Amino acid sequence: MINTIEKLGAYSVWANATLLRHLDGLVAEGATLPQGALRIFSHVLNAQAIWLGRLTSTPSPVKVWQEHDLAGLHHWHEQTSERFHQYGVEATTTNQAELERLITYTNSIGEGYTSQVSDILTHVPMHGNYHRAQVAKELRAAGLEPINTDFITYCRELSAKAEMADAPSL
Repeated sequence: MINTIEKLGAYSVWANATLLRHLDGLVAEGATLPQGALRIFSHVLNAQAIWLGRLTSTPSPVKVWQEHDLAGLHHWHEQTSERFHQYGVEATTTNQAELERLITYTNSIGEGYTSQVSDILTHVPMHGNYHRAQVAKELRAAGLEPINTDFITYCRELSAKAEMADAPSL
């Protein structure tokens, strides 16, 4: 059976890395990245760190709208993307009780909530997808070409890699 939480987590790692490579390329070509794009992508990576903190009962090292430059985005991607994905892999493959566990937390404006771990593991990749689309819009508004980080694009890349692996070698 396909593990959707695991696949969404892997997609999120891919999408964040793909966007970072694209931003690096734009800068290498001499572009100035729009501040709005950096702010929104910072929020995506900050949210991953914050949710990891909630899941592991550790304090978050960042604030929800803390802004990072491109080097900072790379840092927080390296610190959070794969770690969040692996948390989901472990929860879905070894610990059904963890998926059902309830987390009680306070959001950035002081409101208290309780959420199920499986919902958090689904929310974070969807949240990132929503905001990566906003980054694309910011890039386009600044006259820069955005990159496609759609889920189906990720799936197509996976399929292409699988087909290449299955192809007979010459």
